[in-house]
Amino acid sequence: MRTIHVIGIGTGNPEHLTIQGIRALNATDVVFALDKGEAKSGLNAVRRTICERYRERPGCRFVEAPDPERDRRPAHYGVAVDDWHAARADLYEDLIATHLGQDEQGAFLVWGDPALYDSTLRILERVRTCGRIDFKVSVVPGITSVQALAASHRIPLHRIGEPVRITTGRRLREEAGAVEGATVVMLDGDPRFDGLDPDLTIHWGAYLGTPDEILSAGRLGDVADDIRRLRAEARQRHGWIMDIYLLMPPER
Repeated sequence: MRTIHVIGIGTGNPEHLTIQGIRALNATDVVFALDKGEAKSGLNAVRRTICERYRERPGCRFVEAPDPERDRRPAHYGVAVDDWHAARADLYEDLIATHLGQDEQGAFLVWGDPALYDSTLRILERVRTCGRIDFKVSVVPGITSVQALAASHRIPLHRIGEPVRITTGRRLREEAGAVEGATVVMLDGDPRFDGLDPDLTIHWGAYLGTPDEILSAGRLGDVADDIRRLRAEARQRHGWIMDIYLLMPPER
């Protein structure tokens, strides 16, 4: 039976790959990757670097395919995401059927951890439930951008005995910027910080754990404009950006 390894690879630093991940990678015959265009070619360059550094046996194939287009400003977010997942499922099914033999092992190298704001596991399950090809899935956890952010800023994520919330930029805006405790914000494609309490403390980071890492921290009202400037400059320079931030209310 075919096996698909879903391997968390961290935030772009090849040294984030765990020993478990290296073992899974070395058992792999084919690494699948989605091509997101020339502007984001650096994402797959990291994947190739990981394969070159840690693969001990020759013969592993690296198969790229164009990522299906996604509506970035949909009228109905849930419907748009479901359509996108359906298109990706069709693509994954074709890749596995075409490039992976019955007894071979394939892998998807996932940024961060496969369980946190990543669609790979959901899409693979969608392919499996269609029943046209049979395979089993193994999951290797990875270092998340949440952990990398805290490590780079040398801070805990929450105050003593208090929870930490992980959400998205879209949800934060829908909730009118309500921040009641430690709040990690991911997938914010255009962080304007509108409606947020300027007295919040922010810890922001991009390209975490890599030589291109950028960090900023302070009172939100004091550093928000600088973060937006840094972010825009970095995105223009690299063609893509992955960033995350932690918001913390003032202590009572």
